[in-house]
Amino acid sequence: MAAELTRPHALAVAEELVRRYPALLPLKERVIAAAGAVVACHRRDGLVLVCGNGGSAADSGHIVAELAKGFRLPRMPSQETLRAIRTVAGTNAQGPDGFDKLQRGVRAIDLAGVTALNTAVVNDLAGDLIFAQPVFVMGRPGDVLIAISTSGNSVNVLKALQVARARGLTTIGLTGQKQSKMDDACDLVIKAPASETFEIQEFHLPIFHAICAMIEMELFLE
Repeated sequence: MAAELTRPHALAVAEELVRRYPALLPLKERVIAAAGAVVACHRRDGLVLVCGNGGSAADSGHIVAELAKGFRLPRMPSQETLRAIRTVAGTNAQGPDGFDKLQRGVRAIDLAGVTALNTAVVNDLAGDLIFAQPVFVMGRPGDVLIAISTSGNSVNVLKALQVARARGLTTIGLTGQKQSKMDDACDLVIKAPASETFEIQEFHLPIFHAICAMIEMELFLE
């Protein structure tokens, strides 16, 4: 499922996570595995799809933001890439054209943020297919779906996971410590050590920050 993380700076992020949040120590290997799965997807030029409800919908957008641009590193594009862009734009490499501010990233989409598609699915199909529909259309074998549900039982998230598995995606779930339907719906489930929704969400933030930082260190550290 996952690529091995080999760069010391990437693995150091996991150590930093459990040092700052000792309650997450039992999850360290799963967090590393989740980062490795996204790294493997990126190296195949795959797509990372992310979804969640409510506060977790905001988290899904947050994850995509950390993946698709610089997080803790600048991720500068190559000079060859910049020359190609400037040739098309007709700008002078010596001038302040702003293209040097572009950053490399991981191809990722926030399924909770495609408003026109979401409202069309709810109105024309069914509300519980809001994430399953874009997974069905956009997902390809080798892609990754990261699904967030604090209860682990959100029907729209579970249906997205089921479609993803049928389509050959790697499925990663973020949830809480209680047993839930998500436990068997994911290739890899990361269960925050809490039961209350707000406490689960408080753990999800450092978990997905660590995953994003490890991906960045593995792929973009010069």
